Amino acid sequence: MAGQSEFPETKVLSYLGLSAAYEPSPSKEPIHFLRSNVRMLPPDLAGQFSCITTPKERTTIPAIRNRRTKFTQSNPRELSFDVARDQWPMLWGRGGRSGQEQGKEEKEWAEKEFMGGMKQEVGKLGGLLAGYEEEREAERMRLMRREHYTNIQVVEEEEEEEEEDSDDDVYVSGPPEEETEEEARRIFERRIRELFIYGMLETDLYDRVDWDDQYDAEDERESEERWFDEDDEE
Repeated sequence: MAGQSEFPETKVLSYLGLSAAYEPSPSKEPIHFLRSNVRMLPPDLAGQFSCITTPKERTTIPAIRNRRTKFTQSNPRELSFDVARDQWPMLWGRGGRSGQEQGKEEKEWAEKEFMGGMKQEVGKLGGLLAGYEEEREAERMRLMRREHYTNIQVVEEEEEEEEEDSDDDVYVSGPPEEETEEEARRIFERRIRELFIYGMLETDLYDRVDWDDQYDAEDERESEERWFDEDDEE
């Protein structure tokens, strides 16, 4: 992440017609600044904030969160099952698959796809995928997937319990049905989209989506145009 000295604060303030003393400062308090001004900035200037903020931090900005949501609703290829499975293999897994099968997939990924931003999260995976270390790393990945899947299920179970409380019939449910391939794919895609919206994926998509006003609602864009028209009249 670049330092504040490289951030074009003067250009940002000048474009918006704001004084150098404006607070919150775009360089010192970028998240607070963006909450009020992100929709007024063109992509080239807004994109400069990628140097001093993280995708996760920007999740707290409603306009950016809404842009990400709108992007996921457009069914982008980048978040489709096939692409996402290759991009984030550690998040894909089904309880019915054997450890050997999962380990094989992880090894193939390390040999063919391991590069870029994943290094920070996984570490020196290529060197670990052998013997005991391979098993330990594979188990860690499975635990990560299981933990995230459990969190999603807790919310779903709470919603189901609320519905059951209103039902007078008492019954004993049988063992849970095994997850089908189609269900697994659907759940995985939903999980990927949720993680994307909340800034938790390793991807350069954030630099493209967060600053693109095409994902703003139509009424929001009209409001911004009126704001600039009024400013010109003054």
